[in-house]
Amino acid sequence: MSHVPDPTWPSTADSWAFLENSDLVAGAGEIRAAIDRMAGEIQLQFKDRYPLVLVVMGGAVVFAGQLLPQLHLPLDLDYIHATRYGAATQGGGIDWKVAPPAGVRGRAVLVLDDILDGGQTMGAIRERLLELGAKSFHCAVLVEKILPKKKPIAADFVGLTIPDRFVFGCGMDAKGMWRNLPEIRAMRGA
Repeated sequence: MSHVPDPTWPSTADSWAFLENSDLVAGAGEIRAAIDRMAGEIQLQFKDRYPLVLVVMGGAVVFAGQLLPQLHLPLDLDYIHATRYGAATQGGGIDWKVAPPAGVRGRAVLVLDDILDGGQTMGAIRERLLELGAKSFHCAVLVEKILPKKKPIAADFVGLTIPDRFVFGCGMDAKGMWRNLPEIRAMRGA
């Protein structure tokens, strides 16, 4: 059986051209150092708790995979999938692909996400978890965009702050591409 590519997928040449037309925002070493620091901060915050850690799919999977092995504390792990982007480069309404599990009631919940942009997605996640009876809500993000306007939520743990540009790599994608990069890059002109 041969694989027929989806005609909406970019060609390999287009993918490489897209990467070449980007700027480095944070290198792999800088990201590792930020995650190491965050692990220590989270460890202190949750040392006497048994948190439920929820990973926001699909962008936070790379971040979670690097952070979780550094957390030396008991925890439960699950995931949610809430997005405002899909294949677009600008957010829309919240789309719950996988809602929070029923087991959040009475739990200290730590949500891991790749980016805190405008804060609408994380705000909606917090609201839903508290409605379901979470005892406390905390969030950790790999990167937070510096924006001129106030956000509806502040992250408890932030790896890196970045300029207001469309970024990809380290779990974040650009039109479905380059989540697997060990660094964070920004599209030129965006």
